[in-house]
Amino acid sequence: MNDLFDLPFDETVVPSEPVRHVVTVSELTADVRLLLESKYKETWVEGEISNARVWKTGHLYFTLKDANAQLKAVMFRSTLRHQRFRPDDGQHVIARGQLSVYEPKGEYQIVCQHLEPHGLGALQLAFNQLKQRLNEEGLFDTTRKRSLPPLPRKIGIVTSLDGAVVRDIIKVLRRRHPNIHLVISPTRVQGDSAASEIVLGIQHLFQISGIDVIIVARGGGSIEDLWAFNEEQVARAIAAAPVPVISAVGHETDYTISDFVADLRAATPSAAAELVIARKDEIETRIIRLTERLRETVRGNLQRRRAAVHSLQTRPGLSGWPTRVAMRGRQIDELAYRLSQSTRDRIIGRQRQRLHELRLQLEGLDLGRQLGIIRNRLLKGRGALVSAMRENHRKHDSCLRVAASRLGSLSPLAVLARGYAVCWNADRSSIIRDATKVAPGQDIHITLHHGSLECEIKKAK
Repeated sequence: MNDLFDLPFDETVVPSEPVRHVVTVSELTADVRLLLESKYKETWVEGEISNARVWKTGHLYFTLKDANAQLKAVMFRSTLRHQRFRPDDGQHVIARGQLSVYEPKGEYQIVCQHLEPHGLGALQLAFNQLKQRLNEEGLFDTTRKRSLPPLPRKIGIVTSLDGAVVRDIIKVLRRRHPNIHLVISPTRVQGDSAASEIVLGIQHLFQISGIDVIIVARGGGSIEDLWAFNEEQVARAIAAAPVPVISAVGHETDYTISDFVADLRAATPSAAAELVIARKDEIETRIIRLTERLRETVRGNLQRRRAAVHSLQTRPGLSGWPTRVAMRGRQIDELAYRLSQSTRDRIIGRQRQRLHELRLQLEGLDLGRQLGIIRNRLLKGRGALVSAMRENHRKHDSCLRVAASRLGSLSPLAVLARGYAVCWNADRSSIIRDATKVAPGQDIHITLHHGSLECEIKKAK
């Protein structure tokens, strides 16, 4: 017998709900970035630059756009430093880079590793941009161009020692002027670091005293080979040179930025050697020719002066003028002698007068005479003092007599002399002025003009 559970039966299957896989925005953005970076590792994009701006960090941020879309782009500082031209708004370029996502904003962008202009070459565009910028700064102005010295004593040369340029320059200079002093500053003239070495070579010549002119030279080549002389740092080093600079880079048809900045451009290095100094025999010939011209000019001037003097001597109004001049000279000598004599006599007279005054002052300061004068003054002073003392004694004696007379007239003794008397009490402590103040039998004293009396009162009225 079959088990009940072994029997078939119809079962209704209920469909299960789908499982949801939820991710965060950061996770989704990171996945998208990985997909873009893995699929678009190297992408070439063509478009027009807009909103180009270099931030303080040195990175360049811009937008590539066409008629229907736009793409954010960035070029980091390390890559931008090696860019030949300067990206600006409106330029139509082709960019090579890797697509990525800027996660904080969820924007996809291209990280550019290379930019080149569409149609025009990058080097030519960079050349035109730098040329325009330096021209606007005034580095190409003819007013700042200096003329070469006519006979330089020491010439500096900045070039490579490996090429034939330095040998050609030396050969031409030795042929034209064998004893010229040359100072060679060797440097690379091609390659990535050539521009920095050229600048150092030029600046090295600045430190050498006596350098009158500098030649910056290189042989011919393509625009890539000559590019070191199109760098801005080389142009500014040439402009900052304290002496004139000759640029002799490439062939006659080659033009570099250094040619426009330099004080003089030479078509070739050999032509620069011919321009910097003339041949020695030409200089000597020129000096001889100038010397002869100077001598002839001086000789002709002397002859004309002599003829003019002779013509003046033969004129009636000037006849005998040498004699008159001689007489004037004699008169001048006599007047000069008289003037000197008069001046000397005047000076001697003033000195004598001064000496007489000093002698009188000295005699006035003689000790014997001063003692006599002092003695006389003392005698006069003594007599005046005695007279003053006598007069003073007389005045005081007179005053004393007047005061004594006045004092005597006020003295009570004078009253007594006229017959009056003064009555005192017994002990003479008070004067008796009232008779009622005494009693009979009381003793009193009476002062007379001469002497006194002791009395006893018998009766008071």
